[in-house]
Amino acid sequence: MRHFILSILLLAGSLPAAAETAIAHFAGGCFWCMESDFEGREGIVNVVSGFTGGTMKNPTYSGKHDGHFEAIEVTYDPALVSYQQLLDIFWVNIDPFDNRGQFCDKGFSYRSAIFPANATEKALADKSLSKVAERFKGQQVYTEIRAAGAFWPVEKFHQNYAARNPVRYNYYRWSCGRDQRLEAIWGDDSGAGHH
Repeated sequence: MRHFILSILLLAGSLPAAAETAIAHFAGGCFWCMESDFEGREGIVNVVSGFTGGTMKNPTYSGKHDGHFEAIEVTYDPALVSYQQLLDIFWVNIDPFDNRGQFCDKGFSYRSAIFPANATEKALADKSLSKVAERFKGQQVYTEIRAAGAFWPVEKFHQNYAARNPVRYNYYRWSCGRDQRLEAIWGDDSGAGHH
C-alpha cells in the first residue's frame, strides 16, 4: 500500500501545473459591451461584469452604485496574453474623448478608466495613455488611470448578457452607436465587430 501511495504522489508531482492567472480591471461604459469585447480572446480565461472605483460596499445595478464605474474584471493567462495586449484591446473599444460617459450611456459610472494593480501595470497604463494622446493631438483624452480597489460583481442577470441575450444585446449596441463611433475614432484598428 505504501508503494501505491508513493507512486500516486510521484505521478501527481509530474503532472503539469495549472496555468497561472492574473486579473485586470477596466471601465469603458456599459459592462455588457466591455465583457463582450474581451471574451473569447486567446489567453482570456474569464470576464465578469461589476463595479469598482468607489467606496460604497456591495453596489448593485438596480440599487445604489454611486461613485463606482461600471467595469469588468478580466482573468487572463499572462503566458498567452500580456497586460499590454489587454490595454491595446481596451483602448480600441472605448471613446477616450468623452468625459460624460460612453456612447449613448451618460453619467459618472459610464466613464472610461484603467485600474492598474501595481507599479508595473501603472507604468504601462500611463505609457498607453500617452500614446493615445500623441496619436490624437489636439483632442483631450479623458480616460482616467486609478489605483485598483475592490471589485464587486454585479447581479447574475447582467453576467454574460451578450451570450444569453444576443438579439437584445446587438440591438442595444447598434442603437447606442458604439461600433459606429469606434470605427470613426480608431478606423481599421477599431475593436468594433469583435464581439
